Amino acid sequence: MQRPTFDDFREIRRGLPVGAALLFVAALAFPMWHISVDAVQYPSTTLHVSLYAYPHLTGDFIEMARLNHYVGFYFPDPVLVEPNFPVEENAIDVPEWALGPVAFIGVSLLSVFVAVAPTTEKLKRGLKYQFGGTVLVFTVMLADIQYRLWQAGHTLDPGAPVMGVDGFTPPLWGQYQVANITSVSRFGLGAYMAATAAGLLAVAYYYRDESATFDELPTRLRDGLRDLPDAVRDRLGRDGDTDDEEDAPHRPTTTAAEPDQPETHS
Repeated sequence: MQRPTFDDFREIRRGLPVGAALLFVAALAFPMWHISVDAVQYPSTTLHVSLYAYPHLTGDFIEMARLNHYVGFYFPDPVLVEPNFPVEENAIDVPEWALGPVAFIGVSLLSVFVAVAPTTEKLKRGLKYQFGGTVLVFTVMLADIQYRLWQAGHTLDPGAPVMGVDGFTPPLWGQYQVANITSVSRFGLGAYMAATAAGLLAVAYYYRDESATFDELPTRLRDGLRDLPDAVRDRLGRDGDTDDEEDAPHRPTTTAAEPDQPETHS
């Protein structure tokens, strides 16, 4: 079975999956999520905590855990591994957090596997399944994270010092307030690296039917941007013509009556 040569990886559809694989693995070294917290208990400082794709926190997570204790909201328990932060007894169990690296390394290995496909047909088929599978994996991950955030915010410790706090759902992105604690969530560098890797796979899939190389990419992008206004203008023109036809008043068509032929008598 013939394997692609080094020159074959100059093609966009082979080279970009390799770049995506490297980004997926490198993303594990950087935070996926940042949380900033302002509270009256810390009037002169803003607390910052970074979360990774595996059970690991950096920043002011000890101080933030103390704040969360007031309302009974705790960092989740990864169950399968020992995290670098203290786990409360009433914390929710999130064993899938420990499997985050498995997902990242899995899509990375699959990207490399697709890039070294021995034939063009297998490469094209692999790019389709690779891109679709990657989107599915990370969509499920984001949905699971949001669900776990909802679960943690709606299973507050009933023995918390501050009573009567309504259930809440921390967003993946945005600001929220609980009691006198204001938090802001943002994606971290690792999340942006993973999103960039998914974008590279999308570009590779777009060029799956062409043997275009990286040397040709700037020209193709420039031509595409140059032709974009014409394409948009043509599209708008077609839509306008259709609207004009639909808006035009209906004029019934009339057929002129044929003149009566004189009768002939034999």
